[in-house]
Amino acid sequence: MISIQVFEPAMCCATGVCGPTIDPQLARFASDVAWLKSSGVHIDRYNLFQHPEAFAFDDAVADELRQGLEILPLVFVNGILRGRGKYPTRQDLAKWAGISLSSQSLVLDEPCSGGPKCC
Repeated sequence: MISIQVFEPAMCCATGVCGPTIDPQLARFASDVAWLKSSGVHIDRYNLFQHPEAFAFDDAVADELRQGLEILPLVFVNGILRGRGKYPTRQDLAKWAGISLSSQSLVLDEPCSGGPKCC
């Protein structure tokens, strides 16, 4: 089974729709993650603000962070670093997960409802 881990910069939520401006890259990635999960792929996202322990206790992440925070996000596939400094495309995710894009459908995350995992 493919396992993808994404270590992201500190932010209030993972959708990119919080705050005064929307980050289109982050909103796109949130949709791509939802699509990937709906395709049965295991993916974990770790936000530096909400999950600092994930950064501190992962030696590979700690080693990469010695270069500075601007290298985030880091993307690991089955423990191997595949991406640094930018969010991968849906095509990248599909390739790494070994799934076809032909069955892709647009899946959006639920809007921020003010719950504990939201801003």
